[in-house]
Amino acid sequence: MTSARPTIRELLATGERSFSFEFLPPRTEQGVANLWRAIREVEALHPTFVSVTYGAGGSTRDTTVDIVERVVTDTTLTPVAHFTAVNHSLAELRQLVGRFASVGVKNILALRGDPPGDPTGAWVRHPQGVEYAGELVELIRSCGDFCVGVAAFPYKHPRSPDVETDTRRFVEKCRVGADYAITQMFFRAEDYFRLRDRVAAQGCDIPILPGIMPVTQLSTIERSEKLSGAPFPADLAERFHAVGADPEAVRALGIEHCAELCQELLDEGAPGIHFVTMNRSTATREVFGLLGATRAAAV
Repeated sequence: MTSARPTIRELLATGERSFSFEFLPPRTEQGVANLWRAIREVEALHPTFVSVTYGAGGSTRDTTVDIVERVVTDTTLTPVAHFTAVNHSLAELRQLVGRFASVGVKNILALRGDPPGDPTGAWVRHPQGVEYAGELVELIRSCGDFCVGVAAFPYKHPRSPDVETDTRRFVEKCRVGADYAITQMFFRAEDYFRLRDRVAAQGCDIPILPGIMPVTQLSTIERSEKLSGAPFPADLAERFHAVGADPEAVRALGIEHCAELCQELLDEGAPGIHFVTMNRSTATREVFGLLGATRAAAV
C-alpha cells in the first residue's frame, strides 16, 4: 500500500494544479477527534497531498510521525511530514528520517524551525546539528530517495537582513536538492508574484505553492505578523474592521477574500494552493468549493 504513494515531485510534474491541506499535531483528545474529522472531510476532496507540521524544538515529533503513519495506513491521502532541525543532532536527524521512511513516508518538508518557547528568540544551532535548512535538505537527500520541499517567504524570512539575502538563501536550498517550495502564508497576490519573479531572476524555476489561510476572525489579523512574518495589509484590515462587530460578516468576508486571492494566483500561473487549516477544514473547504470550476478545468 505504501509503495504506491507518489512523491510531490511526481504530482507537480504532471502539470495539474495542486490543492493541498496543512494540519497541526493535536495536544488533547478532543483535538485528536477534530483532526481526524477534518482529515476525513478533506479526503473526500481528493487533494494532491496533506501535510503535518512539526512543533518547535521537535515538541510534537512523535505525534507528527504517528499522524503521517496513520495517514499512510488508514487513508488514501499522500502525506508530507514537516521536519525541523531545532534541538536535533545530525545523528538524531538521520534517525528521524529513517523513522519516516519506515512508515512509508517519502515526502518531507525541510525547515530550519523556530526556537522552542519564543519563536522570535535567538536561533541557537545544536552543537552537533545543522545551521541552515539547506544543510537539512542535503542530509535528507543523503539518506535515500526522498522528495524534499522547503519554505519560501513572500515578504522575507523574519531573520533575513534583507530581501536579496533571503532570495539568495532560498535559491541555495533549491540548488542543493529541494524539489518544490511552500510559502509562508500571505494575504496579497502581489507578494507571491514578487517572490516568484525574484526567484526566476536567479535562474531557479522550482514550483512554489502559495500557502493560504482564510481570515475567519479578527484575531487572525492580530496574529498575522507572527504567523506570516509580514504585517497584515492595512487596506484589507480596514475592510475587516468595518464589519468587526458581526462575526458572521467577518467570516463571510474572509471566505470571499480568500477565494478571490486563490483565483488570482491560479489565473496568473501559480501551480496550486496549499491551505492552512488549523485542523478545522470547514472554511478551507468552502474556499475550495468556490474554486471548483477552476479545479475541474485543470484536471
